[in-house]
Parts: sequence; C-alpha cells; structure tokens
Amino acid sequence: MEYRYEALARQSDALQVIFESLPWGVIVADQDGRFLFSNPAAEKILGIGIVETLPAAGTSLEGWYLPDQVSVVPPDRLPLVRAIRGQEVVDELVYLRNSYHLGVWIRVNAWPLKDSAGIVSGGVMMFHDFTQGRDALQSFVLLSRVVEQTADSVVLTDIQGVIQYVNPAFETTTGYSRDETLGKTPRILKSGLHDAEFYRQMWAQFTQGLCFKGMVINRKRSGELYWAQQTITSVRDEGGHLTHFVSVSQDVTELRKKQEQEFQLQLARGIQQRFYAAAPVVSGFDVGASAHPADETGGDYFDFIPMADGSLVIAVADAKGHGFSSALVMALTRAYVRCFAALQLELDDILARVNQMLLKDLEHGHFVTLFLARLNPDHRTLSYASAGHVPSFVFLDSGNVKCILDSTGPPLGLFPESKFTLQPAIQLDPGEIAVFLTDGVTESTTPDGREFGAQRVLHYVQTHRHDPASNIADGIYQAARTFAQGDLQDDDITSVIIKVERAN
Repeated sequence: MEYRYEALARQSDALQVIFESLPWGVIVADQDGRFLFSNPAAEKILGIGIVETLPAAGTSLEGWYLPDQVSVVPPDRLPLVRAIRGQEVVDELVYLRNSYHLGVWIRVNAWPLKDSAGIVSGGVMMFHDFTQGRDALQSFVLLSRVVEQTADSVVLTDIQGVIQYVNPAFETTTGYSRDETLGKTPRILKSGLHDAEFYRQMWAQFTQGLCFKGMVINRKRSGELYWAQQTITSVRDEGGHLTHFVSVSQDVTELRKKQEQEFQLQLARGIQQRFYAAAPVVSGFDVGASAHPADETGGDYFDFIPMADGSLVIAVADAKGHGFSSALVMALTRAYVRCFAALQLELDDILARVNQMLLKDLEHGHFVTLFLARLNPDHRTLSYASAGHVPSFVFLDSGNVKCILDSTGPPLGLFPESKFTLQPAIQLDPGEIAVFLTDGVTESTTPDGREFGAQRVLHYVQTHRHDPASNIADGIYQAARTFAQGDLQDDDITSVIIKVERAN
C-alpha cells in the first residue's frame, strides 16, 4: 500500500511538472467554481496569479469579450463555467482585455472533469495566446478573398503540373468549372497555335526557379481562342524545395483587338493624310488648306486637280459622320472626282456622275456634300457647282463679303435624278479672298451648345485677311477650337483659302 502511495505521489509530481511546463494555459476548478490549479502559462497569458488572487472567482474572470471585442462574455457563458455544467467547448475564440493586457486573443478548449462514477466534479480549461495566429489567419483570409475576387485567372499546380486550385476568374474566363479542372493539367487550354519548342522553353524556365512572363494563346472550353498575359512562378517550402507552380494570367484579347484597331487606324490616317494634296503654286495666287479629322480618320477632304487647259479644280467634300467608315466614303468620292475630272468634264457634270456612282456604294441615308470650283489663273476667274455643301465666300480687298457661294444641288448619294447647276464665273480682283469650308467649322460648339457660326468665320477672315493663305486656313481651325473651350471635337474641320495676290 505504501508503495502504491509513493507511485501515486511520483505520478502526481510528474503531472505537476508536465502541466507547469506546458505552453498552453491550464485551469482546473471544482464543481462550485473554485480554482484548484493553474499553471504558469495560464497566469502569464491571463496576467494574474489565479489561484492565489481569485481562489473563488471561477465565474467572474475579468475582461473576457466576445470576438466583436465589445460585448462582455456573460458569466454563464464563460468556457470554464460551461465545462462545469457538463458541456464541451472546442476552439472557441475569446478577446481578453483587462488591467494587465491591452488586448490579446485566446483560443479556448474546456471539458467537464468527471469522477470514476462519471459524475461531473469540476471542469478543466486549456487555452493559448492566439493573437499572432489570428493575425496570420486574418492575413490568410484576406489573401484568400483577394485571390477569389481578383479579375485575373489564378491556377495552382503541383510540380507535375496537375491542377490543385483555380479561382472563380479562371472559371469565368475559360468556361471550365473548378470540378472539371482539378486533377487535370493546363494542357486543357492548349490552343495548338504554339509549337512544342514554345512549351519546352516555358517549362524549362520556371522549373529552374525562374519566373516566366509572356503572351500565350489559349483555348476556352467553348473552343474560342483568347490571348493571355501570363506569369508563372515557382513556389518553394522553407527548405527551398520546389512544391508548386502558380500561374496568374489576364485575358488581354480585347486589349489586343483595340491595339490592332488603333494600329490600323494610324495606318489609315497616314494614307488619308497623303490624300490631302499640298497646296499648289499658282501664278498670281496664294493657296492654303487645312484639314483636321475629329478621329484618327475623317470624312472631310480637299483636293487640287490640275486640268489640261491650265485651270485648277478645287474639291472640298464632307461625307456624313466621321471616323473610319466616313473615311472610306471620302476615299471613294475622291477617286470618282479625279476620274471624271480627267475626262475634262464640266463641274456640274462631274457632280452628276459622282452622284450616280455613290448611289450604288452608300447605305440608305448616307450622303456626301461636295463643293467643286474651277480657278482660271490666266483670267482670274472662279466658277463653281455645289452639291448640298455649306456656303463658301468671296471677300473683297476691303474685307467685306463680295458674294456667297450657295449650294446648287442636293447632296450626293441620295437621289438618282439629282440635277446640279454650274454658276457663272466670278471675276477675282487683287486682294480678294475665296474661302471654302466644311460644316465642322461653323458647327463647332461650346459646352453650353453655342455654335461658332458663319459670322465668326467672316470676322476671322476679315481680321486676318493680310495673313498668308495657309495661316488663315490653320487660324480658322484654331479659332473654332478655342471657341469650343476644350469641348470634344465632334466633327472634321476643313478649310481652303484662295488669295489673289496684289500686283507689285
């Protein structure tokens, strides 16, 4: 019997040593809530000497709060109290704030203490400081939310390339569900447009621990191809051993399409700019022109066509709208005008022929306004015909308006039976100026809707009539844009200036 007592004593001492060395806090209470035992870890975590200080305070531990950090844990909901009542508490998170702690998180387990007959005789509570663990958990949760909610596709594979995880963006982009993807390899996205050498170099790069960055053409579940800007990174454990690969990719298909469109528009703009013939040198005249599309390409154009008799045909046109489609119509119109002018036709006949051609080319409701003038340098005369174009003007040397060149027929491309009238030649005297415009000039508007209008054009020309023709043409554009107060240019702006030089 004495040996049995000694063995129990040795066992008790061993348990005492074990409990005192545990990193977890341990508190034992009897059925009445009196603390029977607490180890040093418990007193360190809670900041008090529990048994000595609170020998009968099993139901009134100070400063225990619910996870909202505001609501105090009710006395009957304290983990140790619930354990004494026969309940088990598993991994419960409690916020502790008292005179000893500004605030720590503890994770608590508690269970009833029963005698040999199974009757509850007290309770045991074990807990540990989870502050750092909770911060790490919050960081993990935040990172998980970021990965789950990011618009980029994220794929995690093992070192054999077998997919372990995909985020929702991957499912949205590729059309493959997570269940369809897990356990397979990224080869399900293979487009067939990259050769074996491309994939070999990719694999060699990131298996060596290097980050792969590149553009990859993948195939969706539907069979549709898409461009992905992809980054593949190696993941290693604490020992530096390769464990996983993480791929982050962004669908840049629409971006590439936009870039391609912009590139094509730049090419088209370059071609269109070459259509704007340089102002010719005409004896006795100063000729200038200016064209400023609202987009990369535009529906306005001007042209100078030398004729066999020494005269100069001047064309100023405006295809309905602006942008790429209008630029195509402009190119067609320019080609037709040049073709029929080469036949030495009169201006009204040229308009009639172009009208017939455009009727076949234009969609319903689309049209072109076209002003044609013929300048005869030898006789200093100007004749014209106009298909629905805005008025042009001839100014006297004094700056007053000599005559207005109104339209002499409907716009082109609308009516098959359209007729156009050739106006009698106008005599031009030294110092006089002819101004041909498109409606983008007069219809330039301020943010509150006021238009630049013809009167402001007239005033500008009157004020700057002694400037070179090219300066007047550019100045009209600048004046219209200044008037618009930075508002978006919503139409092409074109002007042609013909000045009659004064005799020396």
